[in-house]
This record gives sequence, structure tokens and C-alpha cells, in this order.
Amino acid sequence: MRNAFFGLLLATLATPALAAGNHAGGHGEAMAVGEPGEKSKATQTIRVTMKETEDGRMIFTPSEFKVRKGQTIRFTIKNAGELDHEFVLDDEKGVMEHKALMEKFPEMEHDDPNAIRLEPGKSGEIVWKFTNDGVFKVACLVPGHYDAGMHGDVTVAKK
Repeated sequence: MRNAFFGLLLATLATPALAAGNHAGGHGEAMAVGEPGEKSKATQTIRVTMKETEDGRMIFTPSEFKVRKGQTIRFTIKNAGELDHEFVLDDEKGVMEHKALMEKFPEMEHDDPNAIRLEPGKSGEIVWKFTNDGVFKVACLVPGHYDAGMHGDVTVAKK
């Protein structure tokens, strides 16, 4: 009985922990792209549509955004497609790391202030304060969607 218990304990400890549940990206810390904003301080609303095209591409409309450092933006996002899509706002490194993780765990759920996943026909929003200047990314990281063209750039200009 004792050997069976230790065998079970060793097997449990040796089993890798798989992130099939929530995405624990640690986005509580400061991000290069900025921080969650307050809706009441938003100075601009940008409407974004996510969808598939007849030729198989997946797109954001618009896919290029220009904002100012220090500006708070309210992104209102609508999934006008027939598949689930995401709107993830991050720097290039963060997007690529998240993309790789999503390819391993496609059913991973998110609870990050810089990302939203929407079912077909649904809408949502992200309110974001851009605290740094530079070029950042928006992307859909559902496996295959980024590679089908669903990404774009956010250029944040110095005031």
C-alpha cells in the first residue's frame, strides 16, 4: 500500500501541468503597450469589425490605428464573421508568445484587459490607455487566424 501511494505521488508530481483553462499571462504588471483605461477618460472611440472574407482571409476593419501617447481609446469591437475571433492588443513579442501558447491550447480562455474573444454576431469593448509611444500589434490569436491575415498595427505617436 505504501509503495502504491508513493508511486501515485511520484506520477502526480512528474505530470506536466497543462494550461487548458485560463490564460495566465500575468497582465497585471505594466505592459509596453499601456494599461487598462477608464471609459470616462476616453477621448476617442474606434469601431472595429472582425470577419472572414470570401477568399478565406480573416480581417480587422480597420487594421491600422494611429493614436497619441497618453490617449485613452475605447475600442468597440463587433464580430461580423461566422467564426469566433479575438482582438488582442500587445507588443510584437507578447503577440507572438501568446500565439504560440494558443496553438498548443486552442480552447484556452482569457481574462485579460487587453483582449476580448467574441462569438459570431457579438460585440464588446476594450478601453485602453497608451502610455508608451511606438508601434504595437492587434491580432486574432485563434489558431490559424493570424496567419490568414487577422492582425494589424497601432502606431502611438509622441504627443
